[in-house]
Amino acid sequence: MKIFVAGSTGVIGRLLIHRLVHAGHEVVGMTHRLDRKAHIQAMGAKSIVVDVFERDAVLAAVGDVRPDVIIHQLTSLSNWSIEDNARIRIEGTRNLVDAAQAAGVTQMIAQSISWAYEPGDHPAGEQVPLDIHAPLPRKTTIDGISALERIVAEIPEHVILRYGALYGPHTWYDHKGLIAEKVIQGQLPATDGITSFLHVEDAANAALLALDWPPGPVHVVDDEPAAGTEWLPVYATALQAPVPAHQSGRQRGERGASNAMARNEYGWTPLYPTWRTGFAQSLNPAPGQH
Repeated sequence: MKIFVAGSTGVIGRLLIHRLVHAGHEVVGMTHRLDRKAHIQAMGAKSIVVDVFERDAVLAAVGDVRPDVIIHQLTSLSNWSIEDNARIRIEGTRNLVDAAQAAGVTQMIAQSISWAYEPGDHPAGEQVPLDIHAPLPRKTTIDGISALERIVAEIPEHVILRYGALYGPHTWYDHKGLIAEKVIQGQLPATDGITSFLHVEDAANAALLALDWPPGPVHVVDDEPAAGTEWLPVYATALQAPVPAHQSGRQRGERGASNAMARNEYGWTPLYPTWRTGFAQSLNPAPGQH
C-alpha cells in the first residue's frame, strides 16, 4: 500500500516508517522541517515538507501523493505545552481529514491517548465516555482529543489508537527527558494516581498492525496499570535517581486503561508487557539491544 505518515520523525513516526518500509509498503513521510528530509529518505521512504497548519499545502500534498492510508502521529510535545498539542489535534487533524476526503482516502489511523476518560475507580474500557466536563487545565487536553477523534471518525475506515504514557528512546522518560529530569531533581512525588504505560516500540508495532484492524478506538497500553506509589520508585531505581517522596491523592482521570480489546480481539501482544521490567530495559539496555 501507499502510506502517508504525518509526524514521521516523532518518537513513534521514526520507528513506524522503518516497520512500514520493511513490510513492503510505499511510504511518504511528512515533516515540517527541511533538515529532517534526509533522515526520512535514509529509512527508505519518500519525504515531503509541509506544515500541517497550512491547509492549502496539506491539501496539495495529499492530493499529489494520493495514498491508500494516512497515519496521523502528529503531536507537539517538545515544550510541554498542552495548548500547542490541542491545536495540532484540532486544526492539524481537520486539515489532514479534509485533505484525505478531497483525495478519496478512505482509511486513517490516528494517535490518541488513554487517560482522557471520566473519573472512575477501575481501568477504563473503550466504552467509557471521555471526560468532556473536566475543569481547566485538563479540559484543554480533553477538548483536543475529543475533536481529533470526532474528526477522524469522518473517515470510513478509521482506527484511533489510544496510547498509554509513552516511555523509551526520545520520550519524556528517557535519560534526558522532562520526566527524568524531574525525578532526578526530586520534583515528582509518588501519588495514588493510576497510569497505563506503553513502550514506543509497542506503539509503532500497533500502528503497523492497525492497517488490518476494524474501525473505532482501541487502547494500546501495557498489561499493568499502576499507581505512582508502585511505578515511580521502580522508574527512579532504573534511572539511578533518589527515592521519590510520597504524596497522597490523585488527579482527575488517573484511572489507567485496559488493553483487553487489543490483546484478546485483535491479537496485539506487547514486547514490553509491564513497566516493571520495561523501565530498566529501556534505560539500561543490554549490549546490542535497541
